[in-house]
Amino acid sequence: MVLFHHKFIIGGVMDKENFNSLLSKANLSKKDLANQIGMSYGAVNNWGSNSEFPRWVESWLENYIDKKKFENIKNIIKDEI
Repeated sequence: MVLFHHKFIIGGVMDKENFNSLLSKANLSKKDLANQIGMSYGAVNNWGSNSEFPRWVESWLENYIDKKKFENIKNIIKDEI
């Protein structure tokens, strides 16, 4: 069974277009992502070209995007109190 979430297939193989879209939504560059996850820029940059995307990358980016949204909401509420 294939489930759809955020316009991407869960359990499928992420492609460069989906990866770049999620990076953009997260407001992260490949270098920023590499620093966040403790990997070399070269390894991250090779994803989708010389190697497949790790299975966890899509959910990690989606969670990062959601975290940023919740932080923004928290800051708005905090300013109103």
